[in-house]
Amino acid sequence: MGFSLKFHCCLMSVMVLLPTLCYAQDYVKSRATYYGSPDCLGTPRGACGYGEFGRTVNDANVAGASYRLYKNGTGCGTCYQVRCTNPQLCTDNGVNIVVTDYGEGDNTDFILSPRAYSRMAQSDKAAELFAYGVVEVEYQRIPCRYSGYKMQFKVHEHSKYPNYLAIVILYQAGQTEILAADVWQADCKEWIGMRRAYGAVFDTTYPPSGAVTLRFQVQGSAGVYWVQASNVIPSDWKAGVAYESDIELE
Repeated sequence: MGFSLKFHCCLMSVMVLLPTLCYAQDYVKSRATYYGSPDCLGTPRGACGYGEFGRTVNDANVAGASYRLYKNGTGCGTCYQVRCTNPQLCTDNGVNIVVTDYGEGDNTDFILSPRAYSRMAQSDKAAELFAYGVVEVEYQRIPCRYSGYKMQFKVHEHSKYPNYLAIVILYQAGQTEILAADVWQADCKEWIGMRRAYGAVFDTTYPPSGAVTLRFQVQGSAGVYWVQASNVIPSDWKAGVAYESDIELE
């Protein structure tokens, strides 16, 4: 999964990411490049396991992140403001991206979708920016904001009802990271840890027979804490379906 320094491309959706002053921090110096695809959207085969969500989230402003930002999957769903440092070619604001994949090369921290890469450029300078291939950038972590969307729990396509359940958490808002996930086993009256299969995908070979209650461990500005999603997935769950919750992380 993930990609090297090859190309794969752009995206579409109604989400926006808004940096807020309360999360202000120093920018980190780095480098970025871009990948390509025939339709200029993100790749559905990203290492985070987002599938089609990874193609279209945040209006295609997505990226593969280096190992130190990908964090073995914990960095999936995190958001950054990335701006190139060439004032002749680039805007002051740069672009706000979501991490949907792992990828690095030539000392880069981000391999951006072409849409995200072009949005760092001034309106008439995108072609010149693409010609560079790799550019000097600076970045900072920002909160994710998904207007009109609450957290969803998608049953991964590889799930096999009723014996194997894999989930991926979508629309992870705020400046947060998902560290772990548990499933409630009513028969045993205890929480059973789910395995991080890869990226943002957690799985279990012992899904409950009824509606699925999950809890997940969050690391954010308020520290490390657990959030519970009761009966968030129905007992007759289906692979590939995303179930919406009433949870909004800050």
